[in-house]
Amino acid sequence: MTEAPGIERLLAIMARLRDPDDGCPWDVQQTFRSIAPYTIEEAHEVADAVERADLDDLRDELGDLLFQVVFHARMAEEQGAFAFEDVVDSIADKLVRRHPHVFGDATFESAEAQTANWEDIKAAERAARGEADDSVLAGVSRGLPALRRSIKLQKRAARFGFDWPGPEPVFDKIREEADELKAAMACRDEDNIEEEVGDLLFAVTNLARKLGVDPGAALRRSNHKFELRVRGMEALARARGLDLSTLDPDELEAVYREARRGAEREE
Repeated sequence: MTEAPGIERLLAIMARLRDPDDGCPWDVQQTFRSIAPYTIEEAHEVADAVERADLDDLRDELGDLLFQVVFHARMAEEQGAFAFEDVVDSIADKLVRRHPHVFGDATFESAEAQTANWEDIKAAERAARGEADDSVLAGVSRGLPALRRSIKLQKRAARFGFDWPGPEPVFDKIREEADELKAAMACRDEDNIEEEVGDLLFAVTNLARKLGVDPGAALRRSNHKFELRVRGMEALARARGLDLSTLDPDELEAVYREARRGAEREE
């Protein structure tokens, strides 16, 4: 295959991989639906590299994510729907259209005014596509990760004042939802338990929003911290010839606390 520069080389590689005669059998049999989970996974890998401030890894993960875009575009081109160039033109046109203060004569007094205009433009785009939903929640994708979608729904509702005045009242809501969860547990109503767990998570997400914290980033940080501490427990157990599965709760707690102190020294 003749070498081509940059994106042209990647597009040529993708076309070869999808060649029904000489391509890769796995790549050839993929569909939009089968590839979509990998696209989501690669986006999360990008976020993880950002969290770790690993720019070398970020470069590689961005490449993996770009490959997903190229993969979807190639499948669409094979169906005669659109090609990669159309994807590029679409986002370029959208960016120009949604930044009239940069590429036009519009001016905004604040970032909030700019954001409001951005949403107005998106609403106009939906109307131009014939979408009849005029709700303030219109356009919040159901495919978003649950935490991210919660934030977007809450921000949209806040536009007409349906919002907490600050973080303090949200603590009361969290306690209320926790009490309702306990009541559902007492009744052993599994469906209601799931619903109340969701309500509790939604309230905690609301608190994160009011505090200016990304709940997804906060949870990733806690996941990392927990992982370090559990691995520390395992290391301590190996060093002392212990089997963690045989320890009682108090003994496990003692090992955890020691591992936590060790992990905090490393963090």
